[in-house]
Amino acid sequence: MDLAMIATRTNEALLVIDVQNEYFTGRLPVTFPQGSLNYILMAMDHAARAGVAVAVIQHSSAAADSPTFRKGSDGWGLHPEIEIRKRDILIEKSLPGSFTGTGLEGWLRDAGVQRVIICGYMAQMCCDTTARQAFHLGFAVGILSDATGTLDVQNSAGAISAPDLHRAVMVTQAMRFARVMRTEEWANEH
Repeated sequence: MDLAMIATRTNEALLVIDVQNEYFTGRLPVTFPQGSLNYILMAMDHAARAGVAVAVIQHSSAAADSPTFRKGSDGWGLHPEIEIRKRDILIEKSLPGSFTGTGLEGWLRDAGVQRVIICGYMAQMCCDTTARQAFHLGFAVGILSDATGTLDVQNSAGAISAPDLHRAVMVTQAMRFARVMRTEEWANEH
C-alpha cells in the first residue's frame, strides 16, 4: 500500500507481534487468554477494512543453533492465518523490542502514524517491550488485551500462572504506557 494513502486514511497502525508457529506447535505454547489468535485475526481483518496500516513483526533468534525461533525453522514461520492476511510491511527483529535495530519507527513516521495498536505474543516480553518503546518515542499506544497472549512461566525467580502474568502486564501497561482495551472496543472506534 502507498504510504501517502495510509497517512490520509488513518493515523494508526496495527502491530502484529511474533504470531509464529513456535507458540502453537513449538516449545512455547500460548495458553492464555484462550482464543487470542482469533482476536488477532479479527484485529487484522478489521484493520484491512478500516484502512489501518498493518506491520507484521517476526522474531528471529540471533543464535544459529537456537532451539526456538531459528530462522528458516518451522517454529520461526508465521502462523498460516497471519501469512494469508493483508499486511503493509514485514519487520524482522532479534530482540524483544520491535523498534530495536529495525526500520519500524521510520516506516511509521513516513506513514504519518501517531498511534500504534499492539497485539500478538508474548504479552510480558515483546508486546510489553514494544509498547514501552513506542510510548518513549512519542506514539500513543493501545494494547488489545484479548489479542495478546502468554503462558505459565517458571524460572529461578519463581513461578507465575499465565492468567496472573497477563493481568499483571495489562495492569502495568494501563498505569502509564498504553490504553488497554479489547479488540471489539478498538474496532468500534472506526
